[in-house]
Amino acid sequence: MNILIALIPAIGWGIQPLILKKIGGRPVNEILGTGIGTLLVGLVVYFFFTDQSLSLGTFMLAMASGAFWVIGQTGQYMAFNLLGVSRTMPISTGLQLVGTSLIGMLLFNEWAGTTSRIIGFGAIILLIIGAALTAVTEDSSNKSGLSKGLIILATTSVGYWVYSALPKLVDASGAAIFFPQMLGVFVAALIYVLFKQPTALKSDKSYKAVIVGIIFSISAFAYIFSAQGNGVATAYVITQLNVVISTLGGMFILKEKKTPKELRFTLIGLTLIVVGSIITTFL
Repeated sequence: MNILIALIPAIGWGIQPLILKKIGGRPVNEILGTGIGTLLVGLVVYFFFTDQSLSLGTFMLAMASGAFWVIGQTGQYMAFNLLGVSRTMPISTGLQLVGTSLIGMLLFNEWAGTTSRIIGFGAIILLIIGAALTAVTEDSSNKSGLSKGLIILATTSVGYWVYSALPKLVDASGAAIFFPQMLGVFVAALIYVLFKQPTALKSDKSYKAVIVGIIFSISAFAYIFSAQGNGVATAYVITQLNVVISTLGGMFILKEKKTPKELRFTLIGLTLIVVGSIITTFL
């Protein structure tokens, strides 16, 4: 049963970008729908699963965590249009893992000991090489789009890093901080849309994308129980299937074209990213 629960975030986060691109729309539509969906699931969790009260400071810190996630996710949605899902997801995942691993080491002393740090830095090198390989393209006409997409991912991935780091500063369970995190996602998404393109509030594309937010947040909530039942390391390793699902789905479901060389490099890079992430988990 615990393994089945662990597969929920792996599959959910893997199919999330595929469904998003099938729905269509601009990043403002996508992030608004995602925000609404996360709020709906957050409310359900708050009323039926939360049994721990939070201080105002903890509540606000959890909200800030969710708000920073919107920065990373918006950047990812923008990159989808420039790079495609099959190229964006492994690059984004690699950047997330590099950042969160370094933050864990520098701020939370998670890689204690010289051996752990040497192995950890080796894993980071694998992640960087893997992400670089998935970005290889033989299409010279899209060099500017590739550069722009990489810059967007590199700068907005900071949002994912802060999203992952802030909950480590509070003494509360993942289930307890889940609602304020999802509330933070919704508020930040709404503010972004109001400043960027308020007309997205009237677009049917925005409300179709609610399903993506529901999938994301159910997957995130399932991960909490997976970590409890399987252990953090096992749960995290299983979730890494999501990048495999989304990358292959981008190629075979969304029909994103790759030359034989690009496909070969993508598969090698994907393997390095998964191996690197597994190594960082067991340190």
